[in-house]
Amino acid sequence: QVQLVESGGGLVQAGGSLKLSCAASGRTFSSYGMGWFRQAPGKEREFVAAISWSGGATSYTDFVKSRFTISRDNAKNTVYLQMRDLKPEDTAVYYCAAGQIYLGRLGTEYHYWGQGTQVTVSS
Repeated sequence: QVQLVESGGGLVQAGGSLKLSCAASGRTFSSYGMGWFRQAPGKEREFVAAISWSGGATSYTDFVKSRFTISRDNAKNTVYLQMRDLKPEDTAVYYCAAGQIYLGRLGTEYHYWGQGTQVTVSS
């Protein structure tokens, strides 16, 4: 069992930065692939980024590539999402997820989810 708690969301102006954190409970964090997803009002949840068990491999959706960076610290049981050059269209609730999957891009590939953290980007 893995419990996930996101933090770091907030209100930021366009062009600004935020760093999201996702703290995981459990001693097997390093055995899980981790992902970030987001859901904007009225839209379906969408994949943002994923990272492998070791952190050696990452995957991004095209619309965040070069602006967002996913990373993890297995000693701290934490995964991060550094977001730069934020745009109003990045406004959404951001969720982290854990699963026995390598760079999964589908929500169904993840077993555990956090409660989400709101990111709002003003123009």
